[in-house]
Amino acid sequence: MTTPKVLILLGASLLAACSGEPPRPDKAETPTVQVADITELTGDVEAGRIGFGQCRSCHAVEAGVNRVGPSLHAIVGRPVGTVADYRYSTAMAAAGGSWDEQRLYDFLEKPREHIVGTKMTFPGIKDGQRRADIIAYLKTEAD
Repeated sequence: MTTPKVLILLGASLLAACSGEPPRPDKAETPTVQVADITELTGDVEAGRIGFGQCRSCHAVEAGVNRVGPSLHAIVGRPVGTVADYRYSTAMAAAGGSWDEQRLYDFLEKPREHIVGTKMTFPGIKDGQRRADIIAYLKTEAD
């Protein structure tokens, strides 16, 4: 018979695994970085490539490859809601502006709060450094 303590530990482990933030092998003991401005951080492209792994089930970085979410190829600087052959939510299509680094940084923290009504169900990435790393990686995925 399984003891309640074992069940609690198992449940906590499962919740941690589903948090949307896989561990960074190079930063396992680093506390969460919380800054409001991406210019205060330097993104690490390799850490961003690894971190982007959590995005790959819905997004591709190849041009013209849409999945559940649109291609993120050349996203930095691109107008919001403009990938060809992708059907955006009404909220995303109407958002206006462009995906500069700061807007991506803010959006990736809490997508559903940044653009209310987005189809993106991902809960977000709390750690500012992880977001900066992913954006640094995305910047390399452009022609």
